[in-house]
Amino acid sequence: MADGKLFKPEKDYTKEVDKQIPEAEELAKSKVPSAIEKLSLLEKQTRQASDLASTSRLLVAIIYIAKDSGDWGLLNEQILLLSKKHGQLKQATTKMVQVAMSFIDEAPDMGKKLSLIETLRTVTEGKIFVEVERARVTRILSDMKKEQGDLNAAADILCELQVETFGSMDRREKTEFILKQVSLCIEKGDWTQAGILSRKISTRYFARKPKRTPEQLEKEKKEREEKEKNRSADDPPLEKEDDVTDLKLSYYEQQITLAKHDDKYLDVCKHYRQVLDTESVEEKPEQLHAVLQRVIYYILLSPHDNEQSDLLHRINADIRNSLVPTEARLLKLFTIPELMRWPIVSETFGPHLCSTDVFSADEDKEDPKAHTRWMDLRKRVIEHNVRVIAKYYTRIQMHRLTQLLDLDEDETERYISELVTAKTVYAKIDRPARVVSFQKVRDADEVLNEWSGSVKSLLGLLERIDHLITKEEMMARIQPKGSSAVEAH
Repeated sequence: MADGKLFKPEKDYTKEVDKQIPEAEELAKSKVPSAIEKLSLLEKQTRQASDLASTSRLLVAIIYIAKDSGDWGLLNEQILLLSKKHGQLKQATTKMVQVAMSFIDEAPDMGKKLSLIETLRTVTEGKIFVEVERARVTRILSDMKKEQGDLNAAADILCELQVETFGSMDRREKTEFILKQVSLCIEKGDWTQAGILSRKISTRYFARKPKRTPEQLEKEKKEREEKEKNRSADDPPLEKEDDVTDLKLSYYEQQITLAKHDDKYLDVCKHYRQVLDTESVEEKPEQLHAVLQRVIYYILLSPHDNEQSDLLHRINADIRNSLVPTEARLLKLFTIPELMRWPIVSETFGPHLCSTDVFSADEDKEDPKAHTRWMDLRKRVIEHNVRVIAKYYTRIQMHRLTQLLDLDEDETERYISELVTAKTVYAKIDRPARVVSFQKVRDADEVLNEWSGSVKSLLGLLERIDHLITKEEMMARIQPKGSSAVEAH
């Protein structure tokens, strides 16, 4: 009877329950223990007869009598006692726990509320059939701890739940739980745990769904009704079609916070692009403008590599950049192989960039990383200039290079070394001669291979020319003589 399967009741106790519950409620006004004992005797009979409906009603009636008596200790005692009865029906226990959860807000003081919560957590511990109820009670307890200022306890209590394994909880509620766990970890400063928990959410859940016609919606509705009709009691409930925009925005807001903490600018850019691909953001000009700005800012701040370069050019091709003309002009400068003088860039774009919360030309106490991002932008401009110089020069004097980069020799050498280490450019510095060489020295094999390839290409062209000449000669020979005479005449 307690293995979760539904059996046909051996006897229907509905009439007895209908009669005894009102009598017990009347008796409880003067003798609460007697009323509970009376219902407990009938509960034993209904439980042994596998009468689920009657057992559920009796369990709920008993805890209501205990609660209405004002004795919250008795309520906790009855919840524990009823849940431990031999052969207790799982569905009846679930119903009792659900009703008991509604009493939490009615508790007269914090002590009684915490006592009831701990009782419910004890009753539901290790039982799969009440895992959702346990999760909800735990969340209430976590919220209470947070309100009391105990952030560590709130995070520890909520993070012990592995809600992603709960089969009976719908996907939206799971996502909300995990987002809450991540939020508490961020507030607590446990960035590692926050990153681990956030990976439990699949971004496919937030994928933008294509707009459907009324016919398609009607067809899907019929299919869902058919599936619901054929669903057995043990199968999980069907996933509802609901709007997850609020969850998507909350998720990516947390991801942006995590990526900013680790200075992963490319990840921040990708997350903002996901926010950009949201209908509610596209419909609000202010939000759209702000997100477009940040997409451009963070792609420019990202270190140069193949992925960054590809994404940079794709963002540059977005027609919506016309909404942010200043940022679009700065982005364009990074896509063309021309030098950008940092003093000019700083003077032209600095006031506008520093008016946002992303950059700050001076140390900012509220956001120390704003100045770090400003210095990183300067670094990206210099790195772009080094790549441009490496493209046009094979060898260059150090003093000329420092003029082009607007740096002193030490800084110039440091930036070149970093780019060489990252294998972005090839360079060698000859300090005695004060010369920087960007030309890679090739060995004999590479030179011979290039020469062999060039000769092969040349021979191929000669062969094609020979073929075309032969073709023209053949065409000239097969022309009719009459046509030649007419042309001569």
